[in-house]
Amino acid sequence: MNSDQFLMDSGFWGWLYKLLTPVEWLMMQVMGLLHRLLTLIGMSPVGFSWVLSIIFLVLVVHSCILPIYIKQMKSMRKMQALQPKLQRIQNKYKGKNDQASKEAMQRETMKLYQDNDANPAGSCLPLLIQSPVFMCMFYILSAIPYIARGVREPITLFGSAGLFGVEEAKQFAQSNIIGVGFTDTFSGSGTHGKIIMGVFVALMCGGLWFQQHYSMKHNMSPEALAGPAAGTQKAMLWIFPIMYIFSGILMPFAVLVYWLTNNICNLLRMMWQVYEFPTPGTPAAEAKKKRDHDRENARRAKAGQISIEEEELARAKEEAERKLTQGYQRVQPQRKNRRKKG
Repeated sequence: MNSDQFLMDSGFWGWLYKLLTPVEWLMMQVMGLLHRLLTLIGMSPVGFSWVLSIIFLVLVVHSCILPIYIKQMKSMRKMQALQPKLQRIQNKYKGKNDQASKEAMQRETMKLYQDNDANPAGSCLPLLIQSPVFMCMFYILSAIPYIARGVREPITLFGSAGLFGVEEAKQFAQSNIIGVGFTDTFSGSGTHGKIIMGVFVALMCGGLWFQQHYSMKHNMSPEALAGPAAGTQKAMLWIFPIMYIFSGILMPFAVLVYWLTNNICNLLRMMWQVYEFPTPGTPAAEAKKKRDHDRENARRAKAGQISIEEEELARAKEEAERKLTQGYQRVQPQRKNRRKKG
């Protein structure tokens, strides 16, 4: 961290974050508004009110992204359900490299997507929306200390800083919780600050590790866990949490508050995803199948209807009776009598 220059405003990242200025400005307005609401109910403008403003901002962002996330999950499930049919189309044209065959395969594939209202890019596009939002969150929390010191100008849109100017940045920079300043970093803190920030980084690493471990245990099929990708997944289980350690000790404490809050939201969202939109063939999918079965039986019992098992038993009895009366041979369709020529 360079105290005299905000390095995120330089180079490629500076150009990228300049393009994201409207999103950054909007997020600072939301945080400034939340802070003013908290001060109106009696909280001090310096201190814990800014912690709650960060937490509430993260919750607002996740709430806005949740519909996109749900759409992404539904799109992924549709694509997974179509995989057997896509495989049959690919096998049909396997080894055929002529232009006509390529065009025919493309037409059949696109028709399959259209008939099932599936979009192969549907699971990727939401990520393109989510990523800049969280990048902006990280950027504004990193920029505020520089704005407070006068090293960087406030983030403005159409020449206005709105609800978050220099004064708000100074209040933010003066804030601290449990004896740690918002702008403090691990290397610049005393023993007490290092311990608190170390606990935050440990919780972040532990949350990320548990998130990946939970997903592997419940939302990966036995075949995937035994396949070549399993080694990569197990490596990622440890690599990403370790990377958090090196990143966390460089970041201001306010960024650690954001990261920990965001990690908790991501963990809860992932657990809900595994519960409601599990990957087919996984333990989570089997658990959901059983839950849906039990819920349907409970609904039928409440409505005074027969259970799924009773319905299947009745259907089996009807089939057995049909076989007794009509025999086991399939009834051949009768051809219509054709008029003789001549």
